[in-house]
Amino acid sequence: MTDSSEGERFCLYDARELEVVLASMARQLAALSSGSPLVFVGILRRGAPLAERLLRYLSPLGAPVPRLYELKVKRYADDLSLVHPETALTENPGLAALDLAETPLLVVDDVLYEGHSLLRTCAYLARLGARRIYTAVLVDRCVSTQPIHADIVGIHLQMAPDDIVECHVPPYEPDFRIEIVRHGRQHPPG
Repeated sequence: MTDSSEGERFCLYDARELEVVLASMARQLAALSSGSPLVFVGILRRGAPLAERLLRYLSPLGAPVPRLYELKVKRYADDLSLVHPETALTENPGLAALDLAETPLLVVDDVLYEGHSLLRTCAYLARLGARRIYTAVLVDRCVSTQPIHADIVGIHLQMAPDDIVECHVPPYEPDFRIEIVRHGRQHPPG
């Protein structure tokens, strides 16, 4: 833990612990897909490298190796400040070229917070003709305000509203870990 002007920082899971979580997620995914080849859709930024890590765990389980497409979706900055009120999504022409009616998809993201990014992504994929869309997140904060859930969840974390869950995922950060930044609110006396 460090104490800085941004709040107290705690490492909840290190790389070794997260690899165990990913292995469990891959087993759930293998059971969910029932041997059908999936297409992975990794939400940029950290969902795409998480999808790549999940792929490494699927091969030893005998599951078909999925293809991975990246999709840029943005609503919040890492500090949870609102960046795009309408959840910005940059379309991927590679996904539009697939026969999505016959292709099961797995959308991978790092944190399910309010659900805007996953909902926007699933709506986009449905508009392209997708009939089977599954979702996987490393962390579910259990506070989604949208009609969306994750089919596969690595870790359920119930946090104070002001706390920030930071998933550190290479290549964007040097170490694979989950940290919490706690911003203790100052309540007026009285």
